[in-house]
Amino acid sequence: MSKGDEDKVKRRDVISKLGTGAVGAAFGLPVLMSVRSLVPNALYESPRRFKAGRPEEFPDGPTFVPEQRVFIFREGKTFYCISATCTHLGCTVQLVRLGRTAADQTIEFHCPCHGSKFRGDGTNYAGPAPRPLDYFKLELAPDDGQLVVDMSQTADKGWRFTV
Repeated sequence: MSKGDEDKVKRRDVISKLGTGAVGAAFGLPVLMSVRSLVPNALYESPRRFKAGRPEEFPDGPTFVPEQRVFIFREGKTFYCISATCTHLGCTVQLVRLGRTAADQTIEFHCPCHGSKFRGDGTNYAGPAPRPLDYFKLELAPDDGQLVVDMSQTADKGWRFTV
Protein backbone atom coordinates (compact mmCIF):
# COMPACT_ATOMS: atom_id res chain seq x y z
CA MET A 1 0.00 0.00 0.00
CA SER A 2 1.27 3.41 -0.88
CA LYS A 3 1.20 6.42 1.35
CA GLY A 4 -1.74 7.94 -0.62
CA ASP A 5 -3.86 4.81 0.00
CA GLU A 6 -3.23 5.06 3.76
CA ASP A 7 -4.41 8.72 3.72
CA LYS A 8 -7.62 7.72 1.85
CA VAL A 9 -8.40 5.06 4.41
CA LYS A 10 -7.92 7.49 7.26
CA ARG A 11 -10.11 10.09 5.55
CA ARG A 12 -12.76 7.48 4.90
CA ASP A 13 -12.72 6.45 8.59
CA VAL A 14 -13.05 10.06 9.73
CA ILE A 15 -15.97 10.75 7.38
CA SER A 16 -17.63 7.50 8.48
CA LYS A 17 -17.30 8.45 12.14
CA LEU A 18 -18.66 11.97 11.50
CA GLY A 19 -21.65 10.53 9.65
CA THR A 20 -22.34 8.05 12.46
CA GLY A 21 -22.13 10.89 15.00
CA ALA A 22 -24.52 13.07 12.99
CA VAL A 23 -27.07 10.24 12.70
CA GLY A 24 -26.69 9.52 16.43
CA ALA A 25 -27.27 13.20 17.28
CA ALA A 26 -30.28 13.39 14.94
CA PHE A 27 -31.95 10.50 16.79
CA GLY A 28 -30.49 11.01 20.27
CA LEU A 29 -31.29 14.70 20.87
CA PRO A 30 -35.08 14.31 20.46
CA VAL A 31 -34.97 11.37 22.87
CA LEU A 32 -33.04 13.46 25.42
CA MET A 33 -35.46 16.37 25.00
CA SER A 34 -38.41 14.04 25.52
CA VAL A 35 -36.88 12.67 28.71
CA ARG A 36 -36.13 16.25 29.91
CA SER A 37 -39.77 17.21 29.41
CA LEU A 38 -40.75 14.69 32.09
CA VAL A 39 -38.83 16.67 34.75
CA PRO A 40 -40.94 19.62 35.98
CA ASN A 41 -39.54 23.13 35.98
CA ALA A 42 -39.52 25.07 39.24
CA LEU A 43 -42.46 27.45 39.63
CA TYR A 44 -41.64 30.76 41.21
CA GLU A 45 -45.05 31.81 42.47
CA SER A 46 -45.71 34.36 45.12
CA PRO A 47 -46.07 32.89 48.60
CA ARG A 48 -49.54 31.79 49.61
CA ARG A 49 -49.09 33.23 53.12
CA PHE A 50 -47.83 36.76 53.63
CA LYS A 51 -47.68 39.45 56.27
CA ALA A 52 -49.78 42.44 55.28
CA GLY A 53 -48.91 44.82 58.11
CA ARG A 54 -49.90 45.73 61.65
CA PRO A 55 -53.68 46.07 62.23
CA GLU A 56 -53.39 49.71 63.35
CA GLU A 57 -51.77 50.60 59.98
CA PHE A 58 -55.01 49.85 58.11
CA PRO A 59 -57.59 52.63 57.82
CA ASP A 60 -61.30 51.83 58.05
CA GLY A 61 -62.55 50.59 54.70
CA PRO A 62 -60.72 48.77 51.92
CA THR A 63 -56.97 48.66 51.40
CA PHE A 64 -55.56 47.17 48.19
CA VAL A 65 -52.37 45.08 48.40
CA PRO A 66 -51.19 45.08 44.76
CA GLU A 67 -48.34 42.57 45.11
CA GLN A 68 -50.75 39.87 46.30
CA ARG A 69 -53.90 41.14 44.54
CA VAL A 70 -56.15 41.25 47.61
CA PHE A 71 -58.34 43.81 49.35
CA ILE A 72 -58.14 43.93 53.14
CA PHE A 73 -61.17 45.55 54.75
CA ARG A 74 -61.23 47.04 58.22
CA GLU A 75 -64.41 47.79 60.13
CA GLY A 76 -63.32 48.99 63.56
CA LYS A 77 -61.44 46.06 65.10
CA THR A 78 -62.79 43.57 62.55
CA PHE A 79 -60.93 42.56 59.39
CA TYR A 80 -61.65 40.46 56.32
CA CYS A 81 -59.85 39.83 53.06
CA ILE A 82 -61.30 39.50 49.54
CA SER A 83 -59.36 38.37 46.49
CA ALA A 84 -58.89 40.92 43.71
CA THR A 85 -58.55 38.15 41.12
CA CYS A 86 -61.56 37.85 38.81
CA THR A 87 -62.99 34.34 38.78
CA HIS A 88 -63.43 34.44 35.01
CA LEU A 89 -59.88 34.62 33.62
CA GLY A 90 -57.82 35.99 36.50
CA CYS A 91 -57.66 39.72 35.74
CA THR A 92 -57.31 42.11 38.66
CA VAL A 93 -60.65 43.66 39.59
CA GLN A 94 -60.91 47.32 40.44
CA LEU A 95 -62.77 48.79 43.38
CA VAL A 96 -65.46 51.25 42.31
CA ARG A 97 -67.25 53.57 44.74
CA LEU A 98 -70.88 54.29 43.88
CA GLY A 99 -73.00 57.10 45.36
CA ARG A 100 -72.56 60.82 45.56
CA THR A 101 -72.09 61.27 49.29
CA ALA A 102 -70.19 59.25 51.87
CA ALA A 103 -73.49 58.34 53.57
CA ASP A 104 -74.98 56.60 50.55
CA GLN A 105 -71.70 55.32 49.12
CA THR A 106 -71.40 51.63 48.27
CA ILE A 107 -68.55 49.73 46.68
CA GLU A 108 -68.38 47.26 43.83
CA PHE A 109 -65.62 45.42 42.04
CA HIS A 110 -65.42 45.70 38.24
CA CYS A 111 -63.24 43.56 36.00
CA PRO A 112 -61.69 45.69 33.24
CA CYS A 113 -61.01 42.71 30.97
CA HIS A 114 -64.42 41.20 30.23
CA GLY A 115 -66.91 43.28 32.19
CA SER A 116 -67.66 41.07 35.17
CA LYS A 117 -69.13 42.95 38.12
CA PHE A 118 -69.16 41.97 41.77
CA ARG A 119 -71.03 43.52 44.69
CA GLY A 120 -69.11 44.84 47.68
CA ASP A 121 -69.36 41.43 49.36
CA GLY A 122 -67.75 39.74 46.32
CA THR A 123 -70.96 38.26 44.88
CA ASN A 124 -70.93 38.19 41.08
CA TYR A 125 -73.97 39.74 39.39
CA ALA A 126 -72.93 40.65 35.84
CA GLY A 127 -70.57 39.42 33.17
CA PRO A 128 -68.96 36.07 32.51
CA ALA A 129 -67.52 35.45 36.01
CA PRO A 130 -68.80 32.01 37.06
CA ARG A 131 -68.59 32.48 40.83
CA PRO A 132 -68.01 35.10 43.57
CA LEU A 133 -64.63 36.47 44.61
CA ASP A 134 -62.75 34.37 47.17
CA TYR A 135 -62.41 35.31 50.83
CA PHE A 136 -59.13 34.44 52.55
CA LYS A 137 -58.45 33.72 56.20
CA LEU A 138 -56.57 36.21 58.34
CA GLU A 139 -54.62 35.69 61.55
CA LEU A 140 -52.11 37.53 63.70
CA ALA A 141 -48.44 36.60 63.54
CA PRO A 142 -47.32 35.61 67.04
CA ASP A 143 -43.84 37.10 66.63
CA ASP A 144 -44.65 40.68 65.59
CA GLY A 145 -48.46 41.05 65.66
CA GLN A 146 -48.89 41.65 61.93
CA LEU A 147 -51.93 40.50 59.98
CA VAL A 148 -51.15 37.34 58.04
CA VAL A 149 -53.22 36.54 54.95
CA ASP A 150 -53.43 32.85 54.16
CA MET A 151 -54.40 32.58 50.49
CA SER A 152 -54.27 28.78 50.67
CA GLN A 153 -57.37 28.77 52.90
CA THR A 154 -60.59 30.25 51.59
CA ALA A 155 -63.25 31.38 54.04
CA ASP A 156 -67.01 31.83 53.95
CA LYS A 157 -68.41 35.17 52.86
CA GLY A 158 -69.46 36.07 56.41
CA TRP A 159 -66.09 35.19 57.96
CA ARG A 160 -64.47 38.00 59.96
CA PHE A 161 -61.32 38.30 62.08
CA THR A 162 -61.48 40.46 65.18
CA VAL A 163 -58.31 41.80 66.77
